[in-house]
Amino acid sequence: MPFLAGPIGRDEAARRAAEELARPEYAHESLLDQLYRHFTQFLSDLLDAVAGGGTAGGFVAAVVITLVLVGLVALGAWRLRRAARDRAPVHGVFGARVMTAAEHREAAERAAAEGRHTEAIQERLRAIARDLEERALVDGQPGRTADELAAEAGRALPGFAGDLAAAARSFDDVTYGGVAGTPAAYAVMRDLDERLRQARPAPLGAPA
Repeated sequence: MPFLAGPIGRDEAARRAAEELARPEYAHESLLDQLYRHFTQFLSDLLDAVAGGGTAGGFVAAVVITLVLVGLVALGAWRLRRAARDRAPVHGVFGARVMTAAEHREAAERAAAEGRHTEAIQERLRAIARDLEERALVDGQPGRTADELAAEAGRALPGFAGDLAAAARSFDDVTYGGVAGTPAAYAVMRDLDERLRQARPAPLGAPA
């Protein structure tokens, strides 16, 4: 009857791991496989520290493991949200009803007063888009997306290009990305709308 082998020590485990890695099949291991193997070994070492590293060492290892797990969960949630946004159909800025810039502003302020900040952000960007159309700073293009609006308006008002791009991202986030609108985000959109109302287009031929 064969004897059961007892537990091996850390030095013996390290020696066996080195022998395992010296095998020919690891010579062509991909970078992703290497990273995964190192990560699992790192977690294994931390678990060993929790089990036999004493009170202080075990506590530190447990904290590190918790932080690693929290980071992985946060990364997974971020990737899922990005994937959902990428899969969502992108429609035009405006809804079915044709409204003036003033009407969109009134709708935005009403929604903000009632705590519906996602809708308020959407309506305020529509007010910006309609105002730019009414002032002939952008063409009245049906089905224009927020990014297309920001790009065209940025050419007419180059000093606002960065703010317009940020406003388009905010609109897309609350409309397609599942991000809830906030009072602060709406305040930024409203401030941009007010500044754009006072802006004048760059002269033809002026440097960007």
